[in-house]
Amino acid sequence: MALESVYHHADNGQGWLLSLRQSWNPEAFRRDRRPLVIIPGYGMNAFIFGWHPNGPSMIEFLADRGFEVWSVDLRAQGRAVCKGGSTHYHVEDVALDDLKVTFQAVLEQTRTRHDRVDGIGCSLGGTYLYIHAALVPGHPLAAIVGMGAPLRWDTANPIIRLAFSWPWLVGKVPMFGIRRLARVALPVLVRFPSLLHVYMHPEMIDTSHLDRLVEAVENPNATLNEDMAWWFRRRDLLVRGKMVSEELHRVTLPFLCMYGNGDGVVPPESALSAYECIGTPENRKVTWLVGSESLKFAHADMFISDPAQEMVFTPLANWLEALYETR
Repeated sequence: MALESVYHHADNGQGWLLSLRQSWNPEAFRRDRRPLVIIPGYGMNAFIFGWHPNGPSMIEFLADRGFEVWSVDLRAQGRAVCKGGSTHYHVEDVALDDLKVTFQAVLEQTRTRHDRVDGIGCSLGGTYLYIHAALVPGHPLAAIVGMGAPLRWDTANPIIRLAFSWPWLVGKVPMFGIRRLARVALPVLVRFPSLLHVYMHPEMIDTSHLDRLVEAVENPNATLNEDMAWWFRRRDLLVRGKMVSEELHRVTLPFLCMYGNGDGVVPPESALSAYECIGTPENRKVTWLVGSESLKFAHADMFISDPAQEMVFTPLANWLEALYETR
């Protein structure tokens, strides 16, 4: 039987209706497992989790393994609906407010028997999860997965660091038309793969569907850009007067840190900083390096490359299933 999906909206109380896609495979669904909530990151939306150019998407793969899978469009992403909300928002607004509303909505609508969720954060989406787990008392997270998700920027791509060198400037530069630009530029750039290797390796992606891939692209937010510029400058993330890396020491949830060996957006050292800072005991946290000497995985390769099902989705599903074997 094919994947079944239902869309919901959740009011974040700040003028946005967040969009939540609830998916499951009726033949495989396990009601005794916690719902999985996938959080997208910077300049993207949840489309990429439900689409793969050559094989099952991340959502389909996890649903086939018996999980109820939720993917979320937060404010100003994808299917989220603006009801008078501002497009000027900060990291803390998403990590603390939007995620709180998201988790509440998931637990109100879930078909599972649980009152907690497992969070899968991709890129900045993983950072949002770290902030939420560290700063929100009584949160419903039971386990965290960070996929190419930074915490500290002790190491950063020098070009990206340079681009975010002046917080006051990047916070004033509006960003628009990025999806249209990507639709025009990507077909040209894939002819010169090395130009894209920071983000993806076209050599191992079916690029005949680039018109679909750009649906995952969102305009970067200027206010969020300013937050990120300060983050790069401090190297650590300050949220409401607290250093997230220090607060994360008190979090002891099961944790999986996945990262690509060729990621030029979030270098391995930046992804691993969360593993080093989280207070989870060693026997309950795991690192998973995706790639090999002959196969480099960049940021987007984790979700849409030909080997993604074998090298990313399978170990992810295995780790999530193992949580129930060790209770």
